[in-house]
Amino acid sequence: MLKKAKPAFSISAGIMLVLVFIGIVWPDGLEEITLNVQTFISNKFGWYYLIIVTLFVVVCLVFLITPLGKIRLGPPGEKPEFSRPTWIAMLFSAGMGIGLVFWGAAEPINHFAITSPFAEEIGTKEAIRDAMNVTYFHWGLHAWAIYGIVALVLAYFNFRHKKPGLISATLYPIFGKSMDGKWGSVIDVLAVLATVIGVATTLGFGAVQINGGLTYLFDISSSFWVQVVIVAVVTILFMISAWTGLGKGIKILSNVNMVLAIALFIIMFFIGPTMFILNMFTQSLGSYFQTLPTMSFRIAPLDQAEREWINAWTIFYWAWWIAWSPFVGIFIARVSKGRSIREFVFTVLIIPSLIGFLWFSTFGGTAISLEFYNGVDLSSLKTEEMLFGVFSNYPLGMVASIAAITLISTFFITSADSGTYVLGMMTTGGSHTPGQAIKLTWGVLLSATALALLYTGGLQALQNTMIIAALPFSIIMLLMTISFIKAIFKEGKELGIGKIPDQEDK
Repeated sequence: MLKKAKPAFSISAGIMLVLVFIGIVWPDGLEEITLNVQTFISNKFGWYYLIIVTLFVVVCLVFLITPLGKIRLGPPGEKPEFSRPTWIAMLFSAGMGIGLVFWGAAEPINHFAITSPFAEEIGTKEAIRDAMNVTYFHWGLHAWAIYGIVALVLAYFNFRHKKPGLISATLYPIFGKSMDGKWGSVIDVLAVLATVIGVATTLGFGAVQINGGLTYLFDISSSFWVQVVIVAVVTILFMISAWTGLGKGIKILSNVNMVLAIALFIIMFFIGPTMFILNMFTQSLGSYFQTLPTMSFRIAPLDQAEREWINAWTIFYWAWWIAWSPFVGIFIARVSKGRSIREFVFTVLIIPSLIGFLWFSTFGGTAISLEFYNGVDLSSLKTEEMLFGVFSNYPLGMVASIAAITLISTFFITSADSGTYVLGMMTTGGSHTPGQAIKLTWGVLLSATALALLYTGGLQALQNTMIIAALPFSIIMLLMTISFIKAIFKEGKELGIGKIPDQEDK
């Protein structure tokens, strides 16, 4: 039933229906509008994205080491709902799943052989170093700090102070009861819109890569209509998963994702250039931390070509993570009840970053090794086909390719399943048990939005819309951070800074 739905549901669902309709009847016009707006935002607000995302990293690191990190996300003595391995699997599946598979080989190859941002020439040893460094930067601490801030603030207010699980509820320390009225609804609608665009974009990436794998392996045509069939099949599957609930469907699929991802990683690690992978991981890790401050603020005001590259990659990624943050943040908050702030920040910020670095070193390092040392022309393939091109050069390549398609599909299902749950929460006043009809409605809208954007302009339309959706929510994230700092330092003062009672750690 839709009787539990709040105004945020009807307003945001109505806006998305209009967007889908425009995308179908006027695709060229929508593509032109989104491109112009995206270009304006990237050119005028690139500096803002770099500063605010780096600020989120700093805030997370501060709470990792401050005595306030002992405070638990819930009442004193609250026990976590999920085991640590399952918890990590759930947050990782929701946070980056499809993206890691889609870009695992493609991004390092792109930076190495197609558009090296900082090396004087593409295809050189210098370009290899820069390619891995930039990839780590895009998928490391900054990305997870964006998720971590939203999740931490939501979990703190929801479980510690019994506020509704809504973005607007986190702003009470700043705006008070005005968040119970129309301004709170405005905040929640903006969060819902960012979530729909963010999740739909990622689902679009998933459909494109599944299509790319089928094309590369079985010569099935790469077309919008094939992607329609893929989205339709996966929609049915994630609806079934959503119907079973958070404790069954998402939990089971998240664990399946981790098993498949680990299996695929092990296959690639051992059949690929193992020593090259380990050496690249070690050197790239050091290079990443060495150049992190410079990379964090690099905007290239005097180099137009480099600035365009930053807009196309770094600004796009920061916008992607921001647009995904309401969805991932609410989901991570929901499954993190009972964790201490320190444990939460370490697990959400550090562990997934290191896992991502290993993933890119393995798949990206293997791809670069093939192109640089063996002369395999992977860079001429479509982005969505590069991973399968890597597999085709090794024994068990077909097995690995089928495993990758399966993994993308299960990541697709968990992302969409989690998305319907979170959107249901956000549009039913923060309820942890949104109705099936509301989740079904959001599931259909997510799939329809992904298809409308693919029909409008493929991957470029997905990227343009993402950057547009992220800007207003980034302002809300900044306000959430200020609100959280105000509230937790007040609580810390009441408890005694540095003298948090022992029961908070229990």
